[in-house]
Formats: sequence, C-alpha cells, structure tokens
Amino acid sequence: MPAETLIGTSTATRRLELEISDAARSDAKVLLTGESGVGKEVVAGLIHDQSRRRTTKMVALNCAAVPDSLLESELFGHVRGSFTGAYRDKPGIFEVANSGTVFLDEIGETSLRMQALMLRFLENGEIWRIGADRAQATSDVRIIAATNRDLTDRIAEKEFRADLYYRLNVLHIRIAPLRERRDDIPLLLDYFMRRYANRHLTPIPELTPAARAALIAYDWPGNVRELKNLSERLVIRRRSGPVDQRDLPDDVLGLSKRPVQLPASAPQTPTRADELYEKLVVRGESFWSAVHPMFMARDMTREDLRVIITRGLRQTRGSYRQMVQLFNMPAEDYKPFLAFLTKHQCKVPFFQFRCMPAVTVMPEARAS
Repeated sequence: MPAETLIGTSTATRRLELEISDAARSDAKVLLTGESGVGKEVVAGLIHDQSRRRTTKMVALNCAAVPDSLLESELFGHVRGSFTGAYRDKPGIFEVANSGTVFLDEIGETSLRMQALMLRFLENGEIWRIGADRAQATSDVRIIAATNRDLTDRIAEKEFRADLYYRLNVLHIRIAPLRERRDDIPLLLDYFMRRYANRHLTPIPELTPAARAALIAYDWPGNVRELKNLSERLVIRRRSGPVDQRDLPDDVLGLSKRPVQLPASAPQTPTRADELYEKLVVRGESFWSAVHPMFMARDMTREDLRVIITRGLRQTRGSYRQMVQLFNMPAEDYKPFLAFLTKHQCKVPFFQFRCMPAVTVMPEARAS
C-alpha cells in the first residue's frame, strides 16, 4: 500500500502516534476500533511500516465485502477440485503473507463459522485449504484486525465469539473521530487539497476564514473519508476567487450552525436516523438511494435502520406496504424491501402499531 502518514497536531493524534510506535515494537495482535472513515487501514499500514516486518508484505482484506462462501477461500486457499470452478490449487492470504502482516477490516461482520476457523489458525498457525485432508503449511503472520462495531455488544448478542475477541484484543487502539480532534481539520484540508490539486493539475483553492470556521465546526460524520471527498470536490469545482462559506455544501452548513451546547429546554440534536428519516419522508428521497448505500457501506448501524423502520411503522399504523410508498419506492419493491430487512435482522414486528393513530406528514412539507 502507498506510504501514509498521520496529519495533525491534536492531543488525540499525538497519542495515536505513540500507540502506533508501541505496537510496531512487537508482533502482538492489534485490534483497531473507531467509526467508519477514521483511517483504520492507514494506522494498520503505519504499524506494519514501522515494524520488523516492514520488508515483507502487508495484505489487507475487507471481510464485509466478501461473501462468507468465498471468505474461507480468500483467507485459507483451496485445492484443485474442491468445488466447482476450483481448477487449480490456490493459496490464501494467510499463506501469501507469510512473515508479513494481514489486516482484517470489518472483522465484526464475519460469521460465527468463519470466526471459529480464524481462531483455529490463530492458535496453531496451521493452514487448511478448502478440500484438503491435512494442513498444507504453517504461516507466521501478524494479525491486525479492525471494526467500527462494539464487539462486546456483538458478544452479548451471540454474534461474535468471546474467545476470538480476547485473542485479537492484545493491543487495543481506538482511533478518535474527527469531531474529537478538530485541531487537525485545517491541516488535513490543506494536505488533501494540495494532493488533489496536483492530481487534477489545478491551483490549490483558497478558503476564506468563514469557510474554514464552518468546516472546523462541522461534525464530519464520515470522518477523514468525508473530508477527503470534500477536499477533492472543492479542487474540482474551483471558481475564480477564494471559497467562501456560501460555496460549501448545504449539509456542512446545516450541521456547522448547530451550537456546541444546547440549552436544557432546546430539542435534542437530531440523530443519524432522524436525518435519514427526514430525507425519506420530508425531502422525498428513495430508501434505495438515501439509506441502503449508507447501510451497506457500514456508515450507519442496524439500530439506526431499526429506528427508521419503527418510525415508518408508527406512521403507517403497522403497514409495510404503505411504508414502501412512504419511503418513495415502487410497489413492486415490497418483497425485495422485506427480504433486505429480514436478511439484516432489521424487520420490526408490526402488530403493536396496528392500533396506534396514524402520524400525518403534510404534503407541502415534501421537497418539490
């Protein structure tokens, strides 16, 4: 992977640098936790680059992006003829990265069966390819795992093995979200705008003090990933003159105008579920374009989705068919919508809402 570095001078970033240095001095397993987009793969790469394994490979795999039926082959490999399409022997990541580092992103999304297979490998280093009747090899790899989930909650829900958690959680590094290290935002903005200006062969945009203040005040729910995307957008859309506050996206301006501390009598800060529900019911966006991509990218939790579904059932008095219309989907999407909710354990029982009065949304509230 390309060389990366930590950008920032905040206390959280300085502490993270020390934790990376400590982790690099040993071969202990590392568990990285933090919200989506905080840079967990960058931290994993820095640990590898500073360790004694830096002259060998670091192989990264997003466990959530590979179906469970293929994940075992990706990790452990397979032998010829073990399944349809297995025309030759294929080594897995653990074998390819021998003497190096394996970065397992989104480890919290793996199935219990895959967790058992990983645990066996971590205990003895033996690699059993799919279809083999014996261990093919042993591998000495360092494991760095990452997740944006609370694994202790997953353990309580019987969705993650406690023994695997304690195997991985030798060194635990929490990466703070961007809103907890606002001092880093100006440096990150300058760094990414310079990078994208070089890539797109354009001048670096100049930001007015008001624009910088708005960006520093913004909560950055997508963290560094979101800041990178915005930096590239500002470079590509550069106009003559500096970028002012009014040139920033509406979501940035809307969130940055919230006061840091609200009076006790003021309404609570809207949650992610509140904001997405407003997009569906007030702004008229489709569930498939507003909610589905964020859920699949792990930028929202199952609990967020259940809250949205619960509010929809309350408004439709327990009717999923009416919810399809409420969430701006065609009627034929009824079964795919229910199948999606069922697959991800987000289908909420509707009986309790059948006797509730319907909640009305005024038509004029919808965006034109």
